[in-house]
Amino acid sequence: MSTAPSGKTTGRFVRLLPIAGWMRTYDRSWLRGDLIAGVTVAALIVPKNLGYAGIAGVPLQNGLYAAAAGAILYAIFGTCRQISMGPSSGLAAVASSAVATAGLTEPGDIASFVAGTTLVSGLLFLLLAVLRMGWLAQFLSRAVVTGFLFGAAIDVVIGELPKLTGTDTSGSNSFQELRSWLGSLGETHTATVIVGVVALVVVFGLRVVAPRVPGALVLVVGGLLTSYLFDFGARGVALVGDVPSGLPSFEIPNVSLMLDHAGTAILAALALMLIGFSQTAGDARAFSAKHRYQIDVDQESVAQAAANIGSGVLHGMPVSTSLSASSLNDHSGAKTGLASITSGATVLLTLLFLAPLFSQLPKPVLAALIIEAVVMGMMNVPEMRRIYRVQRFDFWVAVAAIVGTLAFGVLAGVIVGIGLSLIWLVAVATHPHIAILGREPGTQVFRDVVENPDDEQVAGVVVVRFDGGLFFATADALEDWIRTLIQSSKPACVVLDCEGMNFLDSQGSAAIDDLLVLCRQAEVTLRLARVKPEVRATLQREGTIERLGTSHIHGNVDRAVEEQLHR
Repeated sequence: MSTAPSGKTTGRFVRLLPIAGWMRTYDRSWLRGDLIAGVTVAALIVPKNLGYAGIAGVPLQNGLYAAAAGAILYAIFGTCRQISMGPSSGLAAVASSAVATAGLTEPGDIASFVAGTTLVSGLLFLLLAVLRMGWLAQFLSRAVVTGFLFGAAIDVVIGELPKLTGTDTSGSNSFQELRSWLGSLGETHTATVIVGVVALVVVFGLRVVAPRVPGALVLVVGGLLTSYLFDFGARGVALVGDVPSGLPSFEIPNVSLMLDHAGTAILAALALMLIGFSQTAGDARAFSAKHRYQIDVDQESVAQAAANIGSGVLHGMPVSTSLSASSLNDHSGAKTGLASITSGATVLLTLLFLAPLFSQLPKPVLAALIIEAVVMGMMNVPEMRRIYRVQRFDFWVAVAAIVGTLAFGVLAGVIVGIGLSLIWLVAVATHPHIAILGREPGTQVFRDVVENPDDEQVAGVVVVRFDGGLFFATADALEDWIRTLIQSSKPACVVLDCEGMNFLDSQGSAAIDDLLVLCRQAEVTLRLARVKPEVRATLQREGTIERLGTSHIHGNVDRAVEEQLHR
């Protein structure tokens, strides 16, 4: 008897710290694959995170702080064994937009605000896990996310163009910035343009001729070597500047700064939480299904909370799953979170010994790195084509998210996207599908006559099927529809097929009661068929069953129709 509480305690501990579970059962044969995967992923994410830091407008080392914190903390708290956690282009774009909305220009304020927003998003993830409210992420539809990311990518590319030409631009949105950049082309710096064009050719060309080669790593190493060899700084090409070595220190972001811009910070944190959760939850499910093990979605929220809180207090930036890094992690042989810990440790070693080397990286090379990251990581043209082919309305929702992002900013684009998702949800909910059914010849099966026009309709009897929950948003639609039906067809009986009615609230039950009154006033018999137990229980409490009579409730549509015909 004394072992039961201990077992429960151990189970809770392992559930909160999944690392304790896989470490106890670790197979030494996995070690080689985990170590190789960890180092391989680090080689990918180190140069990419320099670009993500550039997108967010924070010092380059802050991107590496976030990469290390995200990788190590997710390995401790996460339940997916292949995920690689770190900054992403989409999250960096949201952080950058929040900075622009807050109107911050001082580098120290920008870094502190991004770190503070990251910390707030981590706290929101924790609240999400405690309240088990992961369903909130569903308010950001896939079409909206696709459009938002596409628009954010265009916004980032336009913002990086001046670094490729060595010019200055201005403007409050992407359209104005693009017009300003086009007007500045007469002042381009030749050496900067040459470096930028070569960098773009290299990074995009490698994707075509050698897709397995890590283009970001090649670009960074090549950019540093050529910068030293040709002394780009002396030729007027802007360099990224000082990148200090050393590990990050623990520090709470500037509280007064966060309070001054609390609305923007909370809004950005909410956007980061919604985007990050939808990305990580989807990737975690995909990898767990592939390798046949279970994940805990609520614990995934805890892991993201820990990763973002850790990144925030270590001067980092928002983190989430990276599908490209996670896929590389998987293909390189990762079996457990040790691969992610290895990646994080490798990033820390880079910070200790290699960080100052990045000081000579030309800004046009960094711009090319950023452009490649957002174009290949956020502009999902095949998905836009698929949405256009499958559901045209979703496509225009995605386009609206793109336009909203470009016109009003990335942060506003998320708000536009959520608003569009909610409007679409309300539109669908308030327009339920209601079908007239006919009998398939020679059978007792009743089907939608629109889909089966040759089916028989019984004279004097109209069979109606309501598809969806009958609640406050749909109750009026059913009543109005049947009222119109009675006035136009004047049937002797209406059979309401409730097979698709899986939920009934108080307003829905009142609507059924009103239908009964409506039918009796029109001298029409109302019968219900295939009423589910939960719906029937609600109608019982309403008193509708007693007023309608149990003889008017039937197990299937055919019995309801036959009962009416043999009265």
